[in-house]
Amino acid sequence: MAPEAHYRACWHSFLPSLYGVPLNFMANSDAALSYCGQEVRKYDKDRFLTALFAPAERREALFALYAFNLEIAKTREVVTEPVLGQIRLQWWLDAIGEAYDGTPRRHEVLVPLAEAIREFDLTRGHFEKLIDAREADLTDEPPTDTTCLTSYAEVTGAPLVLLALEILGVSDPAAALAARHVGIAWALTGLLRAIPFHARAHRLYMPKDALERHGVSQSLLFDLKPPEGLKAVVGEVMELARSHLRDARALRDDVPRAANPALLIASIADTYLAVIEKSGNDVFAPRVMMPNPFRQVRLGLRAMTGRY
Repeated sequence: MAPEAHYRACWHSFLPSLYGVPLNFMANSDAALSYCGQEVRKYDKDRFLTALFAPAERREALFALYAFNLEIAKTREVVTEPVLGQIRLQWWLDAIGEAYDGTPRRHEVLVPLAEAIREFDLTRGHFEKLIDAREADLTDEPPTDTTCLTSYAEVTGAPLVLLALEILGVSDPAAALAARHVGIAWALTGLLRAIPFHARAHRLYMPKDALERHGVSQSLLFDLKPPEGLKAVVGEVMELARSHLRDARALRDDVPRAANPALLIASIADTYLAVIEKSGNDVFAPRVMMPNPFRQVRLGLRAMTGRY
């Protein structure tokens, strides 16, 4: 048996017995999954995997939360004009308000999300921050510097992890601070891996001052001819992401183990950043976007040890 197949076989055998995760969650069939579970599994496989380590009675709430995030995150991709994006985001803002009023709209994501809001007393402000943050996607200007980039990563990443903590019943200050750092690191990692996708759409999220400092021409990048200087920009953003991962892990001794399913995404960020580094910071290298066969094994080991 090839090493990759061997690790996968081991993973599928020990995961259910250790965590009570049904085998059909990891099988090819979606029959056992709710609509939200199917959407998250299809379009956000990384968070889907981390949600499997949550207590069974809290998984559906996490799926609803992550499915909501998918809906607002794809706004820029499903509209043709910024004003239509603003209308779509306002629709979600109004819908969240109605969910808190106890009259959720009939929608595959909103109905279970309203149940999660009611059951776990989720913070409304976190949802509003996530929605408001997506207005930045409706412009094509890159962030001015790393401060602006970090701010974008925080508002699009941290509130989601904080909401996941609330679903898990964790209100510890150390966990909240760790969630902020993990949310930023994960968002930065995603932006790095998405550079080719964004370039095809003539969009760029790398800091403008770093692009200029390293002589990166946006026009060449948009023609999918990345200048050599892009690797240096990627290296700077990678180090920024890793600094937030280090800050999150410095709090590990003070973070309750119950928070782990919300923070395990840090482990996958490590995996993706390592692949980028091994590719010489070339985010256009094919292996950067390929699924990593060992991420599930690493997740299992981190979950067993309570270390994100």
